[in-house]
Amino acid sequence: MGATDQGGPDDVELVNVAHIVDGHTADAIALVSRNQQISYGELRDQIDRMRGGLAGLGIGVGDRVALLCGNGHPFVIAYLAAVGLGAAVAPLNPASPAPELQRELAVVGAHAVVVDRSAAAAWAGVDRQAVPSVRTVVSVDGDADGAIPIEDLLVATPVPVVDVPPDHLAALLFTSGTAGAPRAAMLTHGNLLSNIEQSRSVTNRVAPGDVVYGVIPLNHIFGLNVVLNMSLANGATVVLVQRFDPATALDSIKARKVSVIPGAPAMWIAFAHFDEAPADAFAGVRLALSGAAKLPVSVAERLEERFGLRIAEGYGLTEASPVVTSSVGAAPVYGSVGRVLGGIELRIVDDGGGDALVGDAGEIWVRGPNVFVGYLDDPEATARVLTPDGWLRTGDIGMCDEDGRVYLIERAKDLVIVSGFNVYPAEVEDVLASHPDVADVGVIGVPHPHTGEAVRAYVVLAAGSTIDEDALVDFCRDHLARYKCPAKILFVDQLPRTANGKLLRRDLVPGA
Repeated sequence: MGATDQGGPDDVELVNVAHIVDGHTADAIALVSRNQQISYGELRDQIDRMRGGLAGLGIGVGDRVALLCGNGHPFVIAYLAAVGLGAAVAPLNPASPAPELQRELAVVGAHAVVVDRSAAAAWAGVDRQAVPSVRTVVSVDGDADGAIPIEDLLVATPVPVVDVPPDHLAALLFTSGTAGAPRAAMLTHGNLLSNIEQSRSVTNRVAPGDVVYGVIPLNHIFGLNVVLNMSLANGATVVLVQRFDPATALDSIKARKVSVIPGAPAMWIAFAHFDEAPADAFAGVRLALSGAAKLPVSVAERLEERFGLRIAEGYGLTEASPVVTSSVGAAPVYGSVGRVLGGIELRIVDDGGGDALVGDAGEIWVRGPNVFVGYLDDPEATARVLTPDGWLRTGDIGMCDEDGRVYLIERAKDLVIVSGFNVYPAEVEDVLASHPDVADVGVIGVPHPHTGEAVRAYVVLAAGSTIDEDALVDFCRDHLARYKCPAKILFVDQLPRTANGKLLRRDLVPGA
């Protein structure tokens, strides 16, 4: 199953995500990035010229453009320019090590790569022969050898947006949320635009005049389609933030008159335990959002008690573009992730395949135009999560109350969520198992006070090995993004397995 590249029935309305910046007042501020203010008029001009520059390099409909960029206006310009040409964008984590970037670039078949300084060192370690599809490299900060400076593209003659059918591929985002090891989820223009429109079903949503704090990485679907796309579509200002620490964040929130703060639980946990924060630190904030993982009720209560800040929690996943439920527009209830957005169907399915009774737990199923079209080049994984009639089996367990509020009980089996990012244990196990001193390995998630969860590995060493924990952690850091690496490795004599060799993760005791 896949998205079409172009064409379609004559009566299909053509669209493009790039149009989200159209129609807003030219002198209204769209972005604040690297201490520079960029108006909607300036942003549109830069995107138009970047689109012309990419077209001049041969980038067009059906091509794949990988972004190795942190949160900054070059990401926004390159992203909207590329999708405006009918190319698909693959935003990758610029903090990933070279081997991981190399694998992901090969999987998506990237034709062009845009690199900023945050990814320059990792990009230098990528074996270009292993990614032969890459024919163009664009450097944002001049740190990539042999690359075309982005400034050379920003002086190009503008070209118009290429409008495409709604099922045209717009983005490829790596996820392990519902179907195992990381794979590229295919999101169409229709998927992304539908979720923007669905978000408008709630009251008190982001609006012109709002200033949105953009610290969630734009390579994450929450950052891409909630923080960036939804904010720009609604004419708000996005303050793009490269790195988070609570003291600097509070200074920026006050100085920039931030009114909307979307964040993962790790950020809210940091604020809740930042003792130096004054009681009026969030006085100008009218909307505080939490997503990407379950927010501990104790943290929500502490934030309200200390700052008078009530967090509106929501639920979503990459495969749903991402928002499914939201507490925005209603009084948030502790522990609930809100109600389903308009235009989305949600079922709680019991073990027998029927609808669970109110208050009973079951698997969350979702259906709507925001649901992705499948995993790139993986029809088997796609078939496991998408039913023939279009329901997305999330793998998450939840329940609904009589007022239609949704509550999450537990997540997809085995999935670990670190600071809102998905980590699938099998990926970490594969890396550790490749080390010659490791005979067997099992990985689980354990509670962590700052990141929500942390990765813990149980390792059986090869006979005669004397390798220590630090050496194995360093080995992981050479092959995985830092958030995927074990925070703790415990050495054991054997792992619990079934008679046929299947690892019993439930028997790996977190407190051991």
